[in-house]
Amino acid sequence: MSAGPHKFQSFQTMTGASTRDQTIEERYGIPENFLEIEVKNPQTHGFGRKMYTDYEILCRTNIPAFKLKQSAVRRRYSDFEWFRDVLERESTRVNIPPLPGKVFTNRFADEVIEQRREGLERFLQIKVLAAFIQDPNFSRDNYNY
Repeated sequence: MSAGPHKFQSFQTMTGASTRDQTIEERYGIPENFLEIEVKNPQTHGFGRKMYTDYEILCRTNIPAFKLKQSAVRRRYSDFEWFRDVLERESTRVNIPPLPGKVFTNRFADEVIEQRREGLERFLQIKVLAAFIQDPNFSRDNYNY
């Protein structure tokens, strides 16, 4: 074995592929379609048995099906449960991901709220409904499910 320097070949040399530089538009332009969803800022409200936590859902998109290019709404866990049930009933060919589990003890502890927030964000990354994540006046009472 030689103790000399190793010679590495570039990918282009190895594959024979030719490349071209990106244009300014390709490098810095707005992507064709994008949808960014973030679940953040959990807030706990109420007292005693009436306590609940809701989460802020931020949405940024350029997809024409969405009425708003940017939005922020707040949703409770029970809203996510209802939304998932509707998706399961309406979609026979798409596997709807699970929500984070129901919590019965220490549900207002910071680490529990953070785990749930992360799980809700993962859920929304896979399947979304524009009204659910954009309309601050959204109410399940307006839907007949």
